[in-house]
Amino acid sequence: MNPINEVLLIALALATIVVAATTMPGVARVFLIAQAAFWSLSYLARPLVLLWVRPEPRYGDNVPDPRLAEFGYDRGIALVLEHVAFGLWVYAGFVVAYALWVRRRPRAELPALSGDPDFVATLAAMYGVGLFGRAASIATGTVGGAGEVDSANPILSFVAILATISALGLIIFVRPSRPATTVLIIGGLLLGELAWTAVVESKTPIIGAALAVAIRFAILGWTRTKAVSVAAIAVLGIGGFGWLQSLKQTEYAKAEAALTDSSYPPLIQPFLSILRRFDLLEAATDAYYHGPGFWLTPAEALRNAVTSLVPSQLLGTAKFQSGTAWAQEVRGASVDMTKVSVSLAEGNLNEGYVLGGYPGVAVCAGFTFLLLLAWGKALYSRYYPVVVLGLAMTGSSALFERGILGSMENLGKFLQAAVLGWLISLLVREYRRRTRPQPPPVTEPVLAGATTEKKASPWD
Repeated sequence: MNPINEVLLIALALATIVVAATTMPGVARVFLIAQAAFWSLSYLARPLVLLWVRPEPRYGDNVPDPRLAEFGYDRGIALVLEHVAFGLWVYAGFVVAYALWVRRRPRAELPALSGDPDFVATLAAMYGVGLFGRAASIATGTVGGAGEVDSANPILSFVAILATISALGLIIFVRPSRPATTVLIIGGLLLGELAWTAVVESKTPIIGAALAVAIRFAILGWTRTKAVSVAAIAVLGIGGFGWLQSLKQTEYAKAEAALTDSSYPPLIQPFLSILRRFDLLEAATDAYYHGPGFWLTPAEALRNAVTSLVPSQLLGTAKFQSGTAWAQEVRGASVDMTKVSVSLAEGNLNEGYVLGGYPGVAVCAGFTFLLLLAWGKALYSRYYPVVVLGLAMTGSSALFERGILGSMENLGKFLQAAVLGWLISLLVREYRRRTRPQPPPVTEPVLAGATTEKKASPWD
């Protein structure tokens, strides 16, 4: 089998998504282009590197997959990418159909809350609360990292989510009168998300911040300079993440990493830190080796998806964790995971293949696309909790590397954050109402001979 055929099919599908997205108004195209870039790193860049270098699997290097190396990179990559190519073309079909439909619809106006004088103040208050949660997590040593099964302190972890949500909201909606102030605020928020990216060892915060900048430009208007700036923020952010992580490594660990990277061509070495953080090819390999079925029935998947929206305190039992189940049961079918406890990103197409074969891939592709459209509408809502949900989706990985089960788990957490954000907004609005200076009463001049007696009104 020739793996280049599958790679070309995937490349054409992603190019179709990008071309269709560029014809769309509003912010939906931002996420569609971001999805194409994200999936290209997992399903194009990594396979091409493996086919070119054919590296031997070794400890500390997750770019080569031992299963693909043992099976043979040519045949292995061709087989594990079959359902991915099918799913991406299904997704591209949804995108093209929507692009043709939306061209006849009226253009989206500015977000409803962008003119609310209390909106930015509420986001700033939420950011302060979230920073307190982040600081408390760092001080108590309970910061959760990427792939961890359980948070050491779920309350602080939940509060810290508010900082991410509100930071993205401020990047999108803050409108100071002076351009220099805008640059300082957005630059400070980006640095804060980059630092938090390094602390939690996850690429998601800085990617969310780059997306927020892109959404801001999509609302205010694009230029070539703005497009280049967004791409630079994303690349430099992930590269800066690797650099910040290296500051915490010992000299021995740095030397070991340099030795591992030296086995790759010099042209590829600068990009290895990025490629190692986009691992959906491993999830596609998991799905191929496991095969369709024998994991969850459709009824079990639906029940777990619905219960994910209910807080654990109300549910009275531990909720199903799809990332952990994927690691233990799906990847565990081909890799020894008995001594490893981790939560993995499965990807929508891979989850769909395991749940229901190629029909399952189509269903999961449709779910992701509908979720993207709902996210785009949420940012334009006039209701603050709905906007919080949209901002939370912007800062999550649900639309990039999670399936239906993982996305519903994220939505469950974000619903609770939306409720807390709504309570904060009530407090901020009441405080600003009480402290806002009242205009002086307007007195009308009394004409000669006129009476000052007030006439009765039916509304009194």
